[in-house]
Amino acid sequence: MERIDRASKTVAGTPAQVYAAIMDPDALVEWLPPEGMTGRFEHYDPRPGGTYRLTLTYADASGDPGKSTADSDTADGRFVELVPGERIVQAVDFVSDDPDFTGTMTMTWTLAAVPGGTRVEIAAADVPPGVAPEDHAAGMASTLDNLAAYLAR
Repeated sequence: MERIDRASKTVAGTPAQVYAAIMDPDALVEWLPPEGMTGRFEHYDPRPGGTYRLTLTYADASGDPGKSTADSDTADGRFVELVPGERIVQAVDFVSDDPDFTGTMTMTWTLAAVPGGTRVEIAAADVPPGVAPEDHAAGMASTLDNLAAYLAR
């Protein structure tokens, strides 16, 4: 059975503002890394078929080693679909020698205007088996909390 991890949150701002925060790599490195991590892009080309390489680095990897190195997770992504203000679909592969972290995960971000802001829903399909469901849920929730804080500034 296909594994799909989900997270959602209503954030202040319009769907267009949320979409803009996702399309801007400088904004993304501010709010995308979950708590306890920092991020950097090697490249970021937000267009259908465009690619990116993102490295997330743990502040303290002693209890939760990285997928790519002892203290980092690197992901190669490809933009599958971009619908401004509505949806972002990405195919994501972790850079890892561990077969438990291989395979393409499909991340779908759906944006919908609701009273008080935008409902942001993340669905991650075909999550590699090495990614613990509870860790992934906590990471996605942290990312959405960071997005809410970023948009509230």
